[in-house]
Amino acid sequence: MKTSNVIENVRADERSANFKFGTARRRFRLGHLGLVILCGLILTGGGMALSSRPADETETPAEEGAIAQVTARLLEQAHYTGHQFDDALASRFLDRYLDLLDGTHLHFLEADVAEFAPLRTTLDALTLRNGDTSPAIKIFDRFQTRFAQRIAYVQALLRTEKFEFEGSDSFAVDREHAPRPRDLAAAKLLWQQHLRYEYLQELLSDKPPAEIVKTLSRRYERLAHTAKQWSHERVFELYLTALANAYDPHSDYLGPRQMEDFSIAMNLALVGIGATLQSEDGYCKIQELVAGGPAARSRLLKPGDRIVAVAQAGQEPVDVIDLPLPEAVSLIRGQQGTSVQLTVIPADAADASARKTITLVRDEIKLEDQEAKARIVDLPGEHGASLRVGILDLPSFYSGVQGGRHGEVKSATADVAKLIGKLKRENIQGLILDLRRNGGGSLEEAVSLTGLFIQQGPVVQTKDAAGELAIERDPDPAELYDGPLIVLTSRLSASASEILAGALQDYGRALIVGDPATFGKGTVQSVLPLAPIMRQAGLAVTADPGALKLTIRKFYRPDGASTQLKGVASDLVLAAPTGKLRFGEAEMTNPLPWDQVSPARHAFYNLVTPYLASLKANSRQRLAADKDFIGLAEDLERLQKQIDHPVVSLNVKQRRAEKALLEERAAQRKRELATRQPPGRKQYAITLRNADAAGLPEAMPVTPAPRVTAARDPGRSENDDGLEREADSGRDLSLEETERILADYVTLGSSPQHPNLTAAIKNSVARQIPGRN
Repeated sequence: MKTSNVIENVRADERSANFKFGTARRRFRLGHLGLVILCGLILTGGGMALSSRPADETETPAEEGAIAQVTARLLEQAHYTGHQFDDALASRFLDRYLDLLDGTHLHFLEADVAEFAPLRTTLDALTLRNGDTSPAIKIFDRFQTRFAQRIAYVQALLRTEKFEFEGSDSFAVDREHAPRPRDLAAAKLLWQQHLRYEYLQELLSDKPPAEIVKTLSRRYERLAHTAKQWSHERVFELYLTALANAYDPHSDYLGPRQMEDFSIAMNLALVGIGATLQSEDGYCKIQELVAGGPAARSRLLKPGDRIVAVAQAGQEPVDVIDLPLPEAVSLIRGQQGTSVQLTVIPADAADASARKTITLVRDEIKLEDQEAKARIVDLPGEHGASLRVGILDLPSFYSGVQGGRHGEVKSATADVAKLIGKLKRENIQGLILDLRRNGGGSLEEAVSLTGLFIQQGPVVQTKDAAGELAIERDPDPAELYDGPLIVLTSRLSASASEILAGALQDYGRALIVGDPATFGKGTVQSVLPLAPIMRQAGLAVTADPGALKLTIRKFYRPDGASTQLKGVASDLVLAAPTGKLRFGEAEMTNPLPWDQVSPARHAFYNLVTPYLASLKANSRQRLAADKDFIGLAEDLERLQKQIDHPVVSLNVKQRRAEKALLEERAAQRKRELATRQPPGRKQYAITLRNADAAGLPEAMPVTPAPRVTAARDPGRSENDDGLEREADSGRDLSLEETERILADYVTLGSSPQHPNLTAAIKNSVARQIPGRN
């Protein structure tokens, strides 16, 4: 179960705009008067004027009912799908509300769901015609009843149960699609097994029984207290969020508190750890790391990690499992320079009992930490020669942000152009554009930045709710960089990143390397404040009614394929933990489908297909002999089994044996790493500050082999897998192999058997892919 996101810290770029499309967005501005008139027409048009509540209805406050009517009508009339709020939508609405309350399917009984079933054909009329939100309270009251029954039952077990783990039973940790308990007796068996699972997790973390009982008792006492604190307003927000989510996962109702978090995101001086958090199945889960923030700089946290406890400096950890997300976020936020200790379950841990405790110092998130940067790498070649490549790291497609050294407006395209100019002057022979951690940003920047690598032409197509297609083009026939190019992506690359990667792939201009596919976010959202709309409709507004974020457009590549759901597939796939994580559009609830439109006419350079078979073969041969990649493949195989079969044993001997095996593997890996020789290559950091200077800066120090002692990093768990392998080895495995692929690409492109890449690009303009102009 996923609830709406809470931004823990600053997101200091275009992504903080109020007009938002997920991780990539465009500013669609509409004047206040125009917005009011437009939405007033939407709300009253077609003879569907807003109705007042029935005179005898006392459960739904009048203003609340009006907010629900406005929200429902806007979704019905302005959402991209144009889907009527009919019985099918009402059924999805009910399912989403049940899951937002009980995503682990631990509380509602089958009988409860059956009792609510008539709402599947009445929620639309209740909401649209009457503004009746009483089902929200009725369903929530039943949830509260079941929740209280669970709390009382578990607390009794903690007082009386003797916990033993000698049998062969197990527990399914992923219950998102599991059946709900048949009756109260079945629910109690489920609650008991879940408690045993929680107890064993603590036991495997070497806590004594008395401490475990104390921890779990406090957890459930806090849950009971929190459940009683749910306000009517919070239930209402969740209810309308479920309605918006029934249309697609990126449409949301934003109550006043959520709008405040939205505003906080626009403050470039906000202090935090640099992470976007969401609540999922009772855990505070990291959704995204802000480039340059304390969390990203530490390399100890990653998307998908789950925070289970938070401690302030010198204080005891506070358990945050099942804690409401805003309260968990308040514990993580704090003053600049203060430290916070997080206990997390790594996203790619082979055992769900794995814990690592890290300490971060809260800091201001500065723009310069998030701007583009580059490196020059001299790779050792044959006969003592070296091959020079450039690596461009772009964390986001930022635009229009005041942040330059002299107060100038920053632009990702301008910054990348400056860095490429420096790389060219230093005679690089190939370029890697690293978008693995780029969650998107400005659409205009994605278009203009793509234009640095093509002569001119369409970059992305967008379609609105009326079916009208628009083509965003690069109008400039000049190319800043026309040499061999690789775009390195991951599952975390989203939206604007997918626009650039998809366009360069369609043009045959760049080789796409990385995870099997990118995130798959191909939709556009806009945020509409409800107050002016309600006033225009003649409705009383005495308090902030919040806002509606709704999907209004979809993206399509030059060839016509949507980036939605499928993302951009890599030409050459590299094994990486991010490729295995359950993270992406396809994992979300009610995602819009993939589709396609007519292609747009564009050039085709054909700079990938002639070399692809050779590049794949060479890469496979190298990786078959690389010990770190071999170990990574083993880790990923175990991770995949865990994902495919998310069931854990409740036998303590078996679990401890599994944990010991993982710890021995980790120790063996560290012993082997200690004997490693440093890589024989030189690297130079190129920043916007030194890009205009003559010559190269001092070479970066070569990463030494890590020490064997566990004290090297007390925050890292001994049995972490996947991404921890790269951190332990001091290597960025995917990037290193991409550098070698680029070296092959350069060599193949200049060999007698293949045309020169640069010449091929310059001669390619005559070949056009037919399509719409």
